[in-house]
Amino acid sequence: MPAGRYAPSPSGDLHVGNLRTAVLAWLFARSTGRDFVLRVDDLDRARPGAAERQLGDLATLGLDWDGPVLWQSTRTDAHRDAIRSLVDAGRTFECFCTRREILEAPAAPHHPPGSYPGTCRDLTPAEREERRRERPAAIRLRSAVDTWTAHDLLHGAFTGPVDDLVLQRGDGVAAYNLTVVLDDAHQGVDQVVRGDDLLPSTPRQAHLATLLDLPVPQYVHVPLALNVEGARLAKRDGAVTLAELTARGIDALALIGRSLGFTGATPQEWLDEFDPARLPREPWIVVPPDAPNTAG
Repeated sequence: MPAGRYAPSPSGDLHVGNLRTAVLAWLFARSTGRDFVLRVDDLDRARPGAAERQLGDLATLGLDWDGPVLWQSTRTDAHRDAIRSLVDAGRTFECFCTRREILEAPAAPHHPPGSYPGTCRDLTPAEREERRRERPAAIRLRSAVDTWTAHDLLHGAFTGPVDDLVLQRGDGVAAYNLTVVLDDAHQGVDQVVRGDDLLPSTPRQAHLATLLDLPVPQYVHVPLALNVEGARLAKRDGAVTLAELTARGIDALALIGRSLGFTGATPQEWLDEFDPARLPREPWIVVPPDAPNTAG
């Protein structure tokens, strides 16, 4: 059964912007007859109890899901197998660069600052052996393309750079751009709804799916929630989680519904109103609860 999904990282409680994206992912999936599945991306920054609170918040909002929740940490063998297949196919190389070294190096032509400049791409066997004594190697894709075009329901065709992206970090953990592709395919996800801050990474992921002979999902990148300064919403912006808003007497579900232009009271009622063409295309400015006009 084709599916949409929501895949939070359990680094802390979800704020209303995260919850709004989850609601949209649910609406897109349910309105198109898809299953809706959940995954906890717990390879990094997992705080005790955070995932359970996140799942509880989604249920409190009235979102349901199909099948058991998938914990990404149970998929490490599959991640390693995929990396090994690319290594065996000669599509990778070892990289010993630190993040700082990459940021300070000149970017490759036509690639944005911070893109991998190819420093370790053509090291000799002797040079690689010497570098291994200094630090563990990451594994990077030896990209054969400079750009790739992905298709987004709201943004249309989006072409972006594809550099020699990290597949496995120096600590042996599989990197996000790989795991998201593998785990979405494993769960039958053919529709990915997420914040538009992730749109620039989409060409890399679509290309990687193609290399791994996996289906490329339909992408839908929705506007983020921002604070009044225009920066990405975060917990430091005050009462922004479901529990905090509820404690202030604020109905977070109604807040989200108004931000999307819905008149109904629940996600189930919003299904009758849902039309992707009518969704706001601008960021949602979230006003602090103690300020006037809280709806933002």
